[in-house]
Amino acid sequence: MAPSLLHLKSATVAAAASVVKGAEPDNISRVQLPEKTRNSRVLVLGGTGRVGGSTATALSKLCPDLRIVLGGRNREKGAAMVATLGKNSKFAEVNIDDKDSLEAALNDVDLVVHTAGPFQQAEKCTVLEAAIETKTAYLDVCDDTSYAFRAKSFKDRAIDANIPAITTGGIYPGVSNVMAAELVRVARSESKGKPERLRFSYYTAGTGGAGPTILATSFLLLGEEVVAYNKGQKVKLKPYSGMLNVDFGRGIGKRDVYLLNLPEVRTAHEVLEVPTVSARFGTAPFFWNWGMEAMTNLLPGEYLRDRSKVQELVQLFDPIVRAVDGIAGERVAMRVDLECSDGRNTLALFSHRKLSVSVGTSTAAFALAILEGSTQPGVWFPEEPEGIAVEAREVLLQRAAQGTINFIMNKCLKFRAMKNWRVQLGSWNAILW
Repeated sequence: MAPSLLHLKSATVAAAASVVKGAEPDNISRVQLPEKTRNSRVLVLGGTGRVGGSTATALSKLCPDLRIVLGGRNREKGAAMVATLGKNSKFAEVNIDDKDSLEAALNDVDLVVHTAGPFQQAEKCTVLEAAIETKTAYLDVCDDTSYAFRAKSFKDRAIDANIPAITTGGIYPGVSNVMAAELVRVARSESKGKPERLRFSYYTAGTGGAGPTILATSFLLLGEEVVAYNKGQKVKLKPYSGMLNVDFGRGIGKRDVYLLNLPEVRTAHEVLEVPTVSARFGTAPFFWNWGMEAMTNLLPGEYLRDRSKVQELVQLFDPIVRAVDGIAGERVAMRVDLECSDGRNTLALFSHRKLSVSVGTSTAAFALAILEGSTQPGVWFPEEPEGIAVEAREVLLQRAAQGTINFIMNKCLKFRAMKNWRVQLGSWNAILW
């Protein structure tokens, strides 16, 4: 693979000549799909929501020849979206909890993109099962560890059905996993040491303009014990603890981030074989972080794991959060740090002015990779080469990075004193990346 993108060490890069730094979403470059998939029919479940709508919009701009079906329950919103997307789109009323409704919607569909979260506390992978039954390629934006590994358990059935499927394929997890996979791959090819520590850090201003589902996801995650890995050993930690101050670079700056239970921690540990892995998230304004900490400390875990009670919290807080979002904006940033045993320290950085746009562009990048034949039959995580082939990662990152403020891959840093990253977590004192 040409080293251009995946080996860049400049402070800020444009992913390619067709990807303009700071470009507006209307200026994203079009993709020419192979002839056999150029007119594919793509069903976006949750297509009238913020994430699904953004994904459908990105797909229609990247590939105007795609036929996009917006799956949802609200016909009025569906009609409005269809009017925006144009003649190659239509709305289909779909209930994802009803097998017959799902399978009917999947008839004559080439790819289903499942964005109808939250995925936390979901007991079945009904959309994936329906996709396997109807032999339809599958992609989801799952951000829940239990759901992701439940989906993974369908790998053999997907192989038998000869369908490709990717779980956790959005912006984070998703693009962040591919960034981590490339850091590890390049380090193993260049470094004399072994990858030892991997840290995912995320920042989103407010809800990122992505709607109540993001708020519900955040609250549900506060009820989950955090799983991290230290020198190969699984450790369980308190949610929204272990604060670190992380520099996300120009346009974002330094932000406080806190431990959360995110699926990329386990997948990176198992797939990329990095012994020490953790993930943290922070938001703005700063008092939202205080509120998240307070909820973790004051509300019982059982309460925060109850979807019905969390939905009541969302209805209570959503108007307030929405008002503050108007001031906070919706900037999003991801930083992935990798440290090797020989002292080599590299990072990847991705930041965008609007999460509501970037999440759609990122999800669309995965959808296009599937349509281009990058994904083998089975159910895969983004960092697995059977999910996104190694030679296809560069193109996927180029597409996902369109419109970014900063996009950096494999920037080498000087060795840092480990005490700067040491955190006290109860009786367990460790370095978590």
